[in-house]
Amino acid sequence: MVFKWPGEKVDHLMADPKQARELVEDLPANEGKALEEITYWLETITRTPAFKVEQRFDNVSLLDSAAKTRVRKLSLDYLSMPRQMKFQEHRLWTAIYGFWQQLGRAYLGCVDQFETAGLVGLTIIRRSLPLMVARALRALTLQLKWSLLRYGPVERRIWTDITRLYQAAEKRGFLDSAIEVYPGSNGKGTVKAEFLKALMLWASSTDGLAPMRQEIAERLVAHFSGEFRFASRPDGCTHCFDPASPRAPARLFKGAESASGLVFFGAGPALGALEALAARIREGGAIPADIELGGSYQKDVVLGVVRHLATYWSADPPARSSERRPTAGRITVIPGFREVLQVLDPSAGDELDFSQEQPAESWIVENVSDGGYGTIIPAVKSDWIQVGTMIGMRREHDSVWTIGLIRRIARDDRNQRRVGIQTLSRTAIPVRLVRAGSTDTSFNVSREPQPAILLATATDRNGEITVIMREGIFSARDRMEMTIGGKSYLLRPARLIEGGEDFDWAAFRVK
Repeated sequence: MVFKWPGEKVDHLMADPKQARELVEDLPANEGKALEEITYWLETITRTPAFKVEQRFDNVSLLDSAAKTRVRKLSLDYLSMPRQMKFQEHRLWTAIYGFWQQLGRAYLGCVDQFETAGLVGLTIIRRSLPLMVARALRALTLQLKWSLLRYGPVERRIWTDITRLYQAAEKRGFLDSAIEVYPGSNGKGTVKAEFLKALMLWASSTDGLAPMRQEIAERLVAHFSGEFRFASRPDGCTHCFDPASPRAPARLFKGAESASGLVFFGAGPALGALEALAARIREGGAIPADIELGGSYQKDVVLGVVRHLATYWSADPPARSSERRPTAGRITVIPGFREVLQVLDPSAGDELDFSQEQPAESWIVENVSDGGYGTIIPAVKSDWIQVGTMIGMRREHDSVWTIGLIRRIARDDRNQRRVGIQTLSRTAIPVRLVRAGSTDTSFNVSREPQPAILLATATDRNGEITVIMREGIFSARDRMEMTIGGKSYLLRPARLIEGGEDFDWAAFRVK
């Protein structure tokens, strides 16, 4: 949509500051529709070459500010959405990613206009350039984040644009200049810190986390960005990046020091600060007030994300526990605790209120290791999949079900998904649990036994067994009574190994 205004040199509604403000004031009350309109106006600004650079930047900043609370609300809606609502999930993701994409392009347009016009003498613009670069980097980092949330491929363009912005800041000498990227106490920073947010977000392997945990990880990366290390030599660094050939950062490799043009980075002091945060959470029992995570989360969830980040920020990356061997075959997969329990113990179906047949799927296995499988998923199925989902698996021509967790999802350029599965146990025995001698009515008012899955036939070397049960049942304070084959065993809680969307995986000692 193009508007003609008498006497105006710019054919755009937002060429008039008063009209621009009125446009923002008249945005729809509905957050989704408002964000769509903001995204549209950003796109038209980018496509209108006649704007003066300061006018372009003011309008982009105006729309950026108008989007803040709206995109935050829609992001929370996305992260809390039930996995079954696939159409709505796709629509929300597309709207949010599209906004960050257009915002990044708009700020990049400001930077490019400044660079090509050679406006070195305009003080007000020269002061604004670091802000343009920092905000463009922030928008690109959020594009990276939302690509990882979808476990999809990251556009090469993102790394190319991040590199262009880094080089512009390095060339003009303001990588380390202190700026207020956005108003507020959390808005202060530097262009270097914004650059490192993108690099360290990638280095953190957040695509190995469920979406809500990815959100926490991105917030923690932003919180510690001022302490990350960046250097021209690999000393004290864990990763490298090549500005001459923009692509995703990589772990340090043999000979990296002698390779020309590489820059090096890593967690640096942030790793110690991250470990100190974990200690504060454990000691205080809550998330410190100075840590802004964008929402309220249980401490165990945050500690799990902190452990994940500490692992990938360390100098010693996690090693594969066993060799991956190419193979060919299929496995039948059942998703979720309730569904797996029903195939193991059909008698549990009535009390769990199942209303339809189990959604069994056939996945192609392309490699196998002692710890699990690498699989390819049919493109038209599997809308329920996310990292951390519990599944039941059965190999072709096999009658035995095993238990696994989805640990990694990758989507290639052909939109084909590859899933990494960790096998928890080759043993899966349906059992019954009841909290022993407890008066806690949140578990079960009538103390009726609850179905669960035992993952062992004997205790391990630590004298423990592991059990998967419905989410919320495990308590570190209360003992459990387990019934199997007509016999009862008293279980003393050892620890919660992992909590999922619909299950608790816990270790117990048998008394």
